[in-house]
Amino acid sequence: MSMKSVAAFAAVLLLLAAPALVKDARAENVLRWASQGDAFTMDPHAQNEGQTRTFAQTVGDALINRTSDLTKVPGLALSWKMVNPTTWEFKLRPGVKFHEGQAFTADDVVFSLKRAASPTSDMKDFLAAVGDVVAVDPMTVRITTKTPDPVLLDEITNIFIMSKSWAEAHQVTVPPDMAGGKESYSSRHVNGTGPFKLELREPDVRTVMVKNPDWWGLKENPHNVDRIIYTAIKNPATRVAALLSGELDFLLDPPVQDIARIEASGQFTIQRAPSPMTLFLGMNAGSKELASSSIKGKNPFADIRVRKAVNMAIDVNGISQRIMRGFAQPAGQLVPPGVHGYDAGLDKPLGFDTEGAKKLLTEAGYSNGFDVRLDCPNDRYLNDEPMCQAIVGMLARAGIKATLDAKPRTIHFPKIQNKQTDFFMFGWFTDTTDAHNHLYFMGAPGSVWNATGYSDTKLFADMDRIAVEMDTAKRDALLKDVSTRFRDAYTYVPLQHPILAWATKKGLDLPIAPDNLPHFASARFAK
Repeated sequence: MSMKSVAAFAAVLLLLAAPALVKDARAENVLRWASQGDAFTMDPHAQNEGQTRTFAQTVGDALINRTSDLTKVPGLALSWKMVNPTTWEFKLRPGVKFHEGQAFTADDVVFSLKRAASPTSDMKDFLAAVGDVVAVDPMTVRITTKTPDPVLLDEITNIFIMSKSWAEAHQVTVPPDMAGGKESYSSRHVNGTGPFKLELREPDVRTVMVKNPDWWGLKENPHNVDRIIYTAIKNPATRVAALLSGELDFLLDPPVQDIARIEASGQFTIQRAPSPMTLFLGMNAGSKELASSSIKGKNPFADIRVRKAVNMAIDVNGISQRIMRGFAQPAGQLVPPGVHGYDAGLDKPLGFDTEGAKKLLTEAGYSNGFDVRLDCPNDRYLNDEPMCQAIVGMLARAGIKATLDAKPRTIHFPKIQNKQTDFFMFGWFTDTTDAHNHLYFMGAPGSVWNATGYSDTKLFADMDRIAVEMDTAKRDALLKDVSTRFRDAYTYVPLQHPILAWATKKGLDLPIAPDNLPHFASARFAK
């Protein structure tokens, strides 16, 4: 390790050994874990992002929960039924209490779903079809949709329920606008119904959660984790050193270059699993000109030949093999394997062809290339910055002069949400296990995460048809057609479908989850 890494490791040791955090550790099962980046917020409706959702599901519940293998199971709803094509009725779980003692009722569900649908919520797109939510009685809720919604049950697995009275008492009846850089009481405090309670929150440093002895799910999930200590460790070498020294029990994102060494130590189990996620680059095709380019009066990315050239200039197979060491499947489309609507025939990379890319650029009027800024996170995806560095070199060989701007995700993601980027790296996990989720969030003009500005009226209309089509065969045909046309617009460069790897200390059973969100209520320490 470099001297900088040694200093960082020493600081991590101090955090992990802080007496206030491991009090009575000898009498407790303390699960210490780390990854490169922290959750954005504790507010369950403010940000739809992986690590943020991990924290949300650790302290909270949805009406319908998911297990570590993504199976839908009863959460705060014991049962549900379709009353008619636009009405669903949910019977709620009695006797549930929030962490601060408030009784859970239908009023909390009505409040939470409406809060999650509010303009400042990053979860509102999941509820786009919802017309109204009403309490039939204290333990019954009805959701009415504006049109039939074939994936409503999948969508509401992402909406965690808050206490209405708690939110009112702390003036957090709407989520803070994270895209606008806002915070509120709910950004650092939470009052859920889930398996763990928040004890300490120090953003980008450490978060401590303790077992909720009153959790309604303990009978079915009798985990023996008493305390969870999370430490954000950005430096890869420092994360691995903390793991190998015994200071961590679980590492969410072991660097691919160190996995063999971790496995060879004999102290850890490396679990592997494909993930229904795609990592990609997006291009701003909708603006009249690119803000980060010296080309004025026109936008190179508005020309499909240029977008196709960018796709051809990037060696996605080489990135998967050399940078990701095989822990990624090269991607040819945004829809990932393992979700409904995936078509392996569409998932073939365009083909690495520098000379072909140059030819297309010349045909489009850019024989001398053009310059643009590539925005990239440096603490969100495994090897994100090294991938972007390699991509800059590949593009340069085709004549595109990309300047890399790698920033922490707290800076990078708002650029996408606020449409302040011309060229960017991003990744999307299909939250509903249905391809429409990926197509909508990355392609719909109203999606907060679609920064491409691409316009295709018929394509958007067909996306809307998928959202309401209840006939499976017709819907699947539409999914394939839209996926094909969306891919062939070349507004995105599919890079890879990641292959997950988790490192867990032997003696700790924590099943790997395809969504890369640890389910700590399923964890068990060997007795």
